[in-house]
Amino acid sequence: MLDTLDAAAVRRWCAGGLAALRRHQGEIDDLNVYPVPDGDTGTNLVLTLTSAQQALAMDLGTLPEDGPTPHGHALRLMARGALLGARGNSGVILSQILRGFADAVAAVPAVRGRELAAALRDATTAAYAAVARPVEGTLLTVVAAAARAAERADSDDLRAVARAAAGEAARALARTPEQLPALARAGVVDAGGRGLCLLLDALVEVVTGESPEHPVPAPRAARPPATAVRETGSEEYAYEVQFLLDAAPEAVGRLRAELAALGDSLVVVGDGSAGTGTWNVHVHVNDVGAAIEAGVVAGRPHRISVTRFADQAALAPPMARDGRAAVVVAAGAGIAELVAGEGATVVPGNPSTGELLDAIRATGAARVVVLPNDPNTQAVASAAAKEAHRLGIKVSVVPTRSPVQALAALAVRDPARRFEDDVIAMAEAAGACRYAEVCYASREALTVAGPCRPGDVLALVEGEVHLIGADLADTCAAVVDRMLGGGGELVTLLSGADAPAGLAEAVREHVARRWPFVEVQAYPGGQPYYPLLVGVE
Repeated sequence: MLDTLDAAAVRRWCAGGLAALRRHQGEIDDLNVYPVPDGDTGTNLVLTLTSAQQALAMDLGTLPEDGPTPHGHALRLMARGALLGARGNSGVILSQILRGFADAVAAVPAVRGRELAAALRDATTAAYAAVARPVEGTLLTVVAAAARAAERADSDDLRAVARAAAGEAARALARTPEQLPALARAGVVDAGGRGLCLLLDALVEVVTGESPEHPVPAPRAARPPATAVRETGSEEYAYEVQFLLDAAPEAVGRLRAELAALGDSLVVVGDGSAGTGTWNVHVHVNDVGAAIEAGVVAGRPHRISVTRFADQAALAPPMARDGRAAVVVAAGAGIAELVAGEGATVVPGNPSTGELLDAIRATGAARVVVLPNDPNTQAVASAAAKEAHRLGIKVSVVPTRSPVQALAALAVRDPARRFEDDVIAMAEAAGACRYAEVCYASREALTVAGPCRPGDVLALVEGEVHLIGADLADTCAAVVDRMLGGGGELVTLLSGADAPAGLAEAVREHVARRWPFVEVQAYPGGQPYYPLLVGVE
């Protein structure tokens, strides 16, 4: 049993937490209530913590001069590794939890019960600060409950505080279906929160030598699971404003409140410096001037970047037209070949923050546009962009949600335009490309199109189930008809790795008969899960 959390205990905690996540990886993936076969929260948490453990393994055991304590050094390595390896929204949030934890105790001589409580409180603050629109009934709720329980314990006994935090986290996890209707309809608990409970249980085991006795609930409802809404950004705001800010923490707190009132997609992440530090500020707004003015009031903003997503002029100053590149996430050999043919750097699907950052740096360009091609990769792309800004690389993320949108965006790239205008044109082209995905249902579910069963063919338009069918080719043709009913001149078809021979050609022939004036482009995409991806422009 331990009275304090030392560097060796931190390493054991990371290893134990990773082992627990690996044991329960499939279970956590299954908690994703979306009925298509791409639930990956457990996988993303495993990959994120694997990167954290690798960062600890690479440490030679030497502390930097005037650096943190040994346990603080280990925790910061763990947090930094998690940030660079973060995959998906859950991975990004976990990396911020670890960063807040590390920052709180880096300089503390001994981590006992009250210090652990303070670390969990700072971890909670960092997690909420990293999310644009915090939603209760998620990983955020679970970490907040753990922090409150640790503070209520009001003890220097490390073991008692760790047990209190883990126990309350498990109870908070059980309550998540009461807070998030999608979970209640699905009869499951939050996947990210489940992962955090495993990490807290691993911490209890490290400090007490005993496995926690409380079970972590994962109830199932009698009714079939419902479709969960994927995380997306609001379309109410026309500008993305990003800047680095030198400011004191109390000024940043006021800045957060002001920016939250101005827009959404707000992320303010600091470098952990004591006193005046450097902060990455990101927000989507309509009033650019007010956002920048708030930064001026808070401290010294620099590297100000304004990206326009609507049809008005960007307010960022003109920049040179050389040294540009595009980095595109591509899940599928055919898709990778297509985007590489457009001169883009390709990153395999579901990348970590570090992998995206490496690709950005490897371009050697001063200005880089990133196309994530998946809603769950957007948080990772944003984290990589912020890391790149620290290196002096200007990065804009065009929030593409499908490879067909990336192809539309790449088609309008023009190096003769200034970078900001080029990014705007790409964003507009991507936004004008409606997309659909056709796949087989992986589970029984209640969707907006009605109930589905495993093996049914699902056609999702803009991420929402629109059609449920029995025949793959017929459903593909039907969803194209539905999309073209709203207009369109060009259809792009990307056939998946497991698509039956002739699927794309059958859809092409159907369009030629039904919509003779519509152009069709068909390519082998090689993407997993989805036999066909459709884009309509």
